[in-house]
Amino acid sequence: MLVGALLLILPVPPAQAGPLPWAPAPVNSCGEIGFDPRDRTPDPALPPPPPVTLPEQLDIPVPIPELTHVPVPDPPRHETRIDPPRLPLDPCHTPCPEVRDIAKPAAADADPRRLPENGAGAQPSSPAPLALPRIAIKPEIEPIPIPVPGDAAEAAPPAPPTVVHPIEPGPRVAAVAAPRVATTELVGQVTGHGSQNRTDLRWQVDGTDLGVMWETKPGEIAMVFGDTFGKGWQAGGMGSDDQDWRSNVLGYSTDRELSDGLSLDTMVQDSSCHAAEILSSRKIKNWETTTIPTSGFALGDRQYLSYMSVKRWERIPGMWWNNYGGLAYSDDNGRTWTKDQHAKWDNLFGVGRFQVAAMVPQGEYVYMFGTPNGRIGVIGLARVPKGHVLNKSAYQYWVGGSWAPAAENQATPLVLGLASEISVRYDHESDRWQLVYLDPGRGEIVLRTAASPQGEWTEPVPLLSTSDYPKSYGGFIHPWSTSKDLYYTLSAWDSYNVYLMHTELDSPN
Repeated sequence: MLVGALLLILPVPPAQAGPLPWAPAPVNSCGEIGFDPRDRTPDPALPPPPPVTLPEQLDIPVPIPELTHVPVPDPPRHETRIDPPRLPLDPCHTPCPEVRDIAKPAAADADPRRLPENGAGAQPSSPAPLALPRIAIKPEIEPIPIPVPGDAAEAAPPAPPTVVHPIEPGPRVAAVAAPRVATTELVGQVTGHGSQNRTDLRWQVDGTDLGVMWETKPGEIAMVFGDTFGKGWQAGGMGSDDQDWRSNVLGYSTDRELSDGLSLDTMVQDSSCHAAEILSSRKIKNWETTTIPTSGFALGDRQYLSYMSVKRWERIPGMWWNNYGGLAYSDDNGRTWTKDQHAKWDNLFGVGRFQVAAMVPQGEYVYMFGTPNGRIGVIGLARVPKGHVLNKSAYQYWVGGSWAPAAENQATPLVLGLASEISVRYDHESDRWQLVYLDPGRGEIVLRTAASPQGEWTEPVPLLSTSDYPKSYGGFIHPWSTSKDLYYTLSAWDSYNVYLMHTELDSPN
C-alpha cells in the first residue's frame, strides 16, 4: 500500500460541465492578438459549422524506405553567440524590423477559434448527396539510417572511475496531508504572437512548448523550451523543418511579480534577434529526430540539463521512442552546452526507466525522478552525491525501500498510475516536496506532496483538467513558487505555445 493512515484523501472534483462562453482572443499591450488555451464555445457571430461529411479523399500512408547516410561522429557544435543589447524600454518597439516582417494580421485570421468568413462555414441550402471518398496512396519517406565515417571529432574524455555504493536503507516517511486547491487560473501567455514577451518578433520564437525552469543564481531563472519554430509557423501543433526549426532554446527571467505574467529579459542568441539552439540534434528520423530538455539545475557556477534524445515520434499521440536520456552541462551560464558522453541512460528495447528525467539538488544529493519514453510510464527515483552528477556508476536507485547501485530498471514505482513530463520542487519553507505531472489516465495535471523524495506521496490533487484546457501538457513548476502559491507552465498543442498558470493552495485542516 502506497498511502498511509495520515493521508488526507481528497475527492476528484468534477470536470467543467461544458466549454466556457465565447470570448475574443486576448490582446497584449501592443494590440497583438494572442491565443486562449481554454475550451470555449464558437463565436456566435459566425455561421454555424457545416455538418460533418466524409472527406473527399482518404489518404493511406505507405512508408517508402530510403537509405540515409549519417556521418558519425556528430559534426562540431555550433557555438556562435552574441551579446544582445537590452530590450528597449518601449515594450512595443520591435528591436529588429530588418529581421522580421511585422505586418499585423487581420484579427479574424489571427484568432485560431474563428472559421473562415468566405462562406465555407455556412450551412448549405440543401443537403449534398453522400459521396464516398477517393482512396489515395500517400508515400511517406521512412529513413533507414546508415552510419558512415564523418569528420574526425575531438576525442571524448575518459569515463570517470567506477563508484559502487553499498546498498543503504531508504525508508519512506509517513505521508503528509495533501493541500487543497482554492483556485486555478490562467495568468498569461508566455511565448508566441500576442504574448507579453513578443517572442516572435524579439527572438523568432513563434511556436514552442515546455518552459522548464530552474534558478541559475540568486535572482535569475533560466527557462528552456522544446522544439521551436519561427517565421512561417502557423498554429496547429509543431511546425516543419523549413520554419526555422530549433530543437530547443533558452531564455532568462528576473521577474518576481508573477501574478501579472512572466517576463523574459533575454534569450541565448546566435544572431541579432534569433534564439539559438543550445543542444544540437541530428534531425534525422529513426536516428535522432530531436533533443528535448527535461529539467535543469545549478551546482555552483555550473548549470546542468537533463535531456532526451528522441529517435522518432509515433503516430499515436503522446508516444515516442528515445535513444537515451542524458546530461549536459554549461560553464558559461547557459550560453553553450556540452553533452556528457558518459552520463547517458540507454533505452535498450525501449524499456529504459529514466528516459524523461526531473533532477533536483537537495542536501548532499541530487535526486533524479524518471519515467520511460512516452506518456504511459511510472515514476522511478535515483540519487547521486552532488560531486558525482556526471558519473553514472555513482547513482543509487530506490528499490523496495533501499538505495541500490546499478539498478535503474528495477526502481520501485513511487506512486501508482501513469505519469508524464514530471516536474519536482523542494519547498524549504514547508520542508515538503512538490511533484507535478500530467496524469494521462485521469486527463489532469496533478500535484502530489511528500516529506521525502521517496515518499510516501499524497494522492494526486487535480490542478486542472485537459477537458478545460484541450490537448494541454506539461506543468513545470516555477522555482519561486511557495507551498501556497504554485506557479507553473502549461503547453497547449493546438496553439503550440507556453502559458503561465497559478494555483492557490490552502493548507489542510
